[in-house]
Amino acid sequence: MAKDQAKATGKKGATAVAKPSRKERRAARKAETDVTKMGRFRQIRETYKISKQTDPALGRWMLGAFLLFGVLGFLLFAGIGGFGVGAIVTGVVFGLLLGFLAMMIVFSRRAQKAAYQRIDGQLGAGARSLSMLRRGWKLDEMVGFTKQQDMVHRLVGPPGIVLVGEGNPNRVRSLLTSEHRKHERVARDVTIHEVVVGKEEGQVPIDKLVKHVRKLGRDLKPGEMTDILNRMKALDAQRPRIPMPRGPVPTSMKGQRGQMRGR
Repeated sequence: MAKDQAKATGKKGATAVAKPSRKERRAARKAETDVTKMGRFRQIRETYKISKQTDPALGRWMLGAFLLFGVLGFLLFAGIGGFGVGAIVTGVVFGLLLGFLAMMIVFSRRAQKAAYQRIDGQLGAGARSLSMLRRGWKLDEMVGFTKQQDMVHRLVGPPGIVLVGEGNPNRVRSLLTSEHRKHERVARDVTIHEVVVGKEEGQVPIDKLVKHVRKLGRDLKPGEMTDILNRMKALDAQRPRIPMPRGPVPTSMKGQRGQMRGR
């Protein structure tokens, strides 16, 4: 009797944790809103839809790139073979591949540009852009801030320490100077860079921020980062932290992370 009850209990337990059916899994995938958890094709589709809202000409640019490079690819490979039957087939295949590659490059570039346009001017836009830097970089958001919502973010990476300011230019400069002194006290032997996000002279536009930071040089070796990060923890423990103000993160910014890292 006890064995029969145990078996029944086991069967009930197995039923309780039964895997969802194929229809349920399909419905869950369709209801998914986090682009990073979507399938590759749906991710591209959602990115295209959102990017097109900011860049209505996106579809025309993609089609133009496909046709132009597709025709060039066909003429190149078919011409090499003297436009024989085999050469024409080869030309069509390579033309399609080259056209598709050109179309995806155009899509990637313009989707990135559209994503930057959507977050430009928003609170914390610089931090969201810098979050594209992954391997070999450590981003700490809002290590310094004012009541007027000016802020300074910190990057630790190959160039050393990079302090990135957002907000009113005058207040941000003063805030950057204050943060520079604090960091210099605990990392005197590390190069400290200052960057202000903006469109005025001496500032770096949001769409060029990642590229600008990457070009600051390589003064810090990978093996030295652990020591520097420990010093930063000691510094941060001495001051209050507040949550990072955030608006909705554009879907294409998430979906294009891998492509943006190559910028």
